[in-house]
Amino acid sequence: MNELKYKVAIISGAGGALGSVVAQRLHGAGAKLALIDRNEENLQKIVQEHGIPNGESLLGAVDLTQSAEIAAFMEQVVAQFGKVDVLVNVAGGFVYSGAVHEMKFEDWDAMLTINAKTAFLLSAIVAKQMVTQGSGGRIVMVGARAALKGDAGLSAYCASKAAVLRLTESMAAELLEHHITVNAVLPSTIDTPANRKSMPDADFEKWVKPESLADVIAFLASEAARDISGAAIPVYGRS
Repeated sequence: MNELKYKVAIISGAGGALGSVVAQRLHGAGAKLALIDRNEENLQKIVQEHGIPNGESLLGAVDLTQSAEIAAFMEQVVAQFGKVDVLVNVAGGFVYSGAVHEMKFEDWDAMLTINAKTAFLLSAIVAKQMVTQGSGGRIVMVGARAALKGDAGLSAYCASKAAVLRLTESMAAELLEHHITVNAVLPSTIDTPANRKSMPDADFEKWVKPESLADVIAFLASEAARDISGAAIPVYGRS
């Protein structure tokens, strides 16, 4: 369980239902954590609940649509830990936008911003630091099964997650010579309180548990996955 000992991992969206579980899993594997969320109170709660010592964590209320804020946080990470080895892009969101011809234009912009732009900006800045270090690294994107196929009423979400997948593939090709792997996990519906509330009649047992997804992410962040890059790994549970 110490496959990430001496590693430093940045996790975006760490205050959410999935991000908090990923943080717990990677810390349990030995990693020091740099946690990003819009609400620092959520991050404080996670650190306290999981018993993560102050010296093994750095918290940042960072707006991931602002490159300057990301760059400033990256400087804090390097100042405190000396490096970054792993990035997990969990931050994202979902809007049911409806049919394209009836869609609110702001819903399209929101999905591309929340899911694709944030992943691009954070990944670009972290990758630059990894290249500068010269010691390799791991970048893991949290995509979605929706990235593979457009569905009615979900064009904005599907397009944004497809963009994340193409970003994954391009970065994998670009960073291969630097020993930096870039992969994506593609979950179906994740079993979170918010999803249960929005779909109360669904069969929750078929959904993907956050802990299961966190295990796959931990593997991709580890040395065991050193020869895997550019992959889109389905994590569908039984749905």
